[in-house]
Amino acid sequence: MQTKAKRKGNFTLIEKKWIMYDVGNSAFTLLCSVFIPIIAQDLCAANGIVDEGYQTFWSAVTSIVTLAVAVISPVVGTFADSEGMKKPLFLGSALIGIVGCALLGMPLPLAGFVAVFIITRMSYNISLVFYDSMLTDVTDMERVDKISSHGYAWGYIGSCIPFVISIGLYALSLSGFINPVLTYIIIFILNAAWWLAFTLPLTKSFRQRHFVKRRPQAIRSSFRRLFSVFKEKIPNKKGILIFLVAFFLYIDGVYTIIDLATTYGLALGIDQIQLVLALLLTQIIAFPCAIISGILAKKFDNGKLIIAFITGYLGVAIFAIWLTEAWQFWFLAVCVGLLQGGVQALSRSYFAKIIPVDKSGEFFGIMDIFGKGASFVGTMLVAIVTAATGNANYGVIPISCLIGVGLAVFAIGYAEIRRYEKAHGKAALITYPDAAEPADGQNGADKEQGGEQSAKDLSAAEGADGDGLE
Repeated sequence: MQTKAKRKGNFTLIEKKWIMYDVGNSAFTLLCSVFIPIIAQDLCAANGIVDEGYQTFWSAVTSIVTLAVAVISPVVGTFADSEGMKKPLFLGSALIGIVGCALLGMPLPLAGFVAVFIITRMSYNISLVFYDSMLTDVTDMERVDKISSHGYAWGYIGSCIPFVISIGLYALSLSGFINPVLTYIIIFILNAAWWLAFTLPLTKSFRQRHFVKRRPQAIRSSFRRLFSVFKEKIPNKKGILIFLVAFFLYIDGVYTIIDLATTYGLALGIDQIQLVLALLLTQIIAFPCAIISGILAKKFDNGKLIIAFITGYLGVAIFAIWLTEAWQFWFLAVCVGLLQGGVQALSRSYFAKIIPVDKSGEFFGIMDIFGKGASFVGTMLVAIVTAATGNANYGVIPISCLIGVGLAVFAIGYAEIRRYEKAHGKAALITYPDAAEPADGQNGADKEQGGEQSAKDLSAAEGADGDGLE
């Protein structure tokens, strides 16, 4: 696909709108990293759950969410591959998350707060399954590294706007100028509105280019496709499976560190304001670093770049074992900012390059099993080790081990994928071989219509706006 916008190296309108959704939903990510753990700590303290007990409790809550999402994601991802289903499923899950985000700021008892948080976080994560699978619909394979990296990058920096406003309101509440209850209500409604504002443009313009034709008994058909996916003649099945195992292991460190950073800092007695400012610094540093990772992917193989990022994260996890002082938390925040955008963005685009494009929803749903399953294992291991030892630092040790093993497994999978690519060519990674049976009963015409609509359709539907984001 060579539209005028792409020849200039800029972005089409639909690419911009896809990137901007990351700006919206990342506001909720920051709430989960900062304000939600603070509220949870206050509610737990009121119920006699303090110090390591609080970290154990909140790690368990986070694990419940990630386990539930890991079970649901591949199912809804398979539904999303059906013709015309990505948009309504994406919008529905995002809207549930947005409403829940607003409700989390209301004065709730601990049980009510936990229940709303679980529903909201599940909806948020499920919306990301659909969002990630949209990547192959909004751009082409030559640009997925760039678009994916810009999504994370603008999400990091754009979400700082409502976050900084929220910090200002929180500081005023600590100084007694605003009622704390009213402060939280305003903060969460503000962030929910921000999320909504960047959800609607993508929903309005998105067009699903790759899909499986709908059939009677769609639900049963979707489950059949899900359970038979790895029985089919999938290109480079071995490489995909090894990558997913590696992803399960190394992304554990990424998600666990992001999810529990504030909880970990609070358990170590670090001041709340320092925690908030350190995490803001992480977002600011992550913005250029995520963009740079996309630029590097043009010059270097992104598999090798992922290996470098995983190695860096292994160093971060080992360093965190001995973290006791506030300055060390600041250093940790800088290191995470340097690494997290690159490893997340390049993992997403790397996966998009090695799976069949017309089953992106199904495969990204499966990827979410491994990603959220890793997060479940990571947070649960932190909870178990911390509870058993009474020391929050020791909870990081199993995370370091998982990242190290993940690094080794990824290197094996990377070698397998390169071998397949060398033998069959890059195009063979994302399309079924000619001898394969068309998926889910599609005939050749269906394949052409659903899986291989022309670049002209994308360009005509979305336009080629070359301004901004570059």
